[in-house]
Amino acid sequence: MKLAIVLFNLGGPDCPEAVQPFLRNLFSDRAIIGLPAIFRLPLARFIAWRRAPVAREIYAQIGGRSPIFEETRKQADALEAALSQDGVEARAFVAMRYWHPFSDGAVRAIKAFDADKIVLLPLYPQYSTTTTASSLQDWAQAAKKAGLNTPTSQICCYSTQSGFIAAAAAHIREAMAGARSDISYRLLLSAHGLPKRVIQKGDPYQRQVEQSAAAIVAALAMPGLDSQVCYQSRVGPLEWIGPSTDDEIRRAGAQGKGVIIAPVAFVSEHSETLVELDIEYRKLAGEAGVPDYRRAATAGIHPGFIAGLAGLVRRALVTEIVAGQPGGCTVGLCGCRKN
Repeated sequence: MKLAIVLFNLGGPDCPEAVQPFLRNLFSDRAIIGLPAIFRLPLARFIAWRRAPVAREIYAQIGGRSPIFEETRKQADALEAALSQDGVEARAFVAMRYWHPFSDGAVRAIKAFDADKIVLLPLYPQYSTTTTASSLQDWAQAAKKAGLNTPTSQICCYSTQSGFIAAAAAHIREAMAGARSDISYRLLLSAHGLPKRVIQKGDPYQRQVEQSAAAIVAALAMPGLDSQVCYQSRVGPLEWIGPSTDDEIRRAGAQGKGVIIAPVAFVSEHSETLVELDIEYRKLAGEAGVPDYRRAATAGIHPGFIAGLAGLVRRALVTEIVAGQPGGCTVGLCGCRKN
């Protein structure tokens, strides 16, 4: 059997010149700005033009580009290796939402591969209409346009999958190693934020983030661990879910607490970990009086995480397979559309 796995992620600019078109693609997405296209597209162009200079400065701090494609490609290679042990001819393809390589390129590559089955695997552990649903809808459109009708399963989410949780817990333990014995620490489990109105419409993201955080704390098995879920990357005038990560850093500083911060919704390093967590929040922590600031790595290619993804793919292969691109979930660990 020839198996194609499609790994979805948001993508990121690969050079300074790509920053503005990347932002334009982002804000053109109806899942991000829900206006009709006649209003949304001009607004997206304006927002991209307005934000591009600041965004370029952000990316300049990590070499002028996002490493997210290379990070995702490493995960794809590791997943291929894990599945090859089953005697399956597995190829993993990358489909980014807002910058190259896009879904249409992955569709063409899979047609050339002539796969017998396809498994769609978003690299978003928690389901959201703004990430998972948007990527899968984009894929469906590209596949339909290209006439790709290979039997396909899709994985919706895996907020408490044991491999993902084990990888997160292992990286937190690594960040805790060498912690100062003269201060107490608070573990901040930070996820990307969303406007409250998205959650109020039924998006399960916040609930699933909290499920992930609870599972990570349980896996750490540290009685009395001081931990807090929080949300980063807040922008614009809308009310966002909270508490915000920056407010929690200030609160820890006011209480003389050290901070160990762990990303719980990102599985690969990119600007929101390498700049926001490592540079901006570290600076904020110093200004807020946090005596020690440590950051746990993302899941990356941790063996537990890759084994967990491989297990999800195997599960997808024994579930009902639907021809073409399914609209609903085939495989999910939390019933994202049911609760």
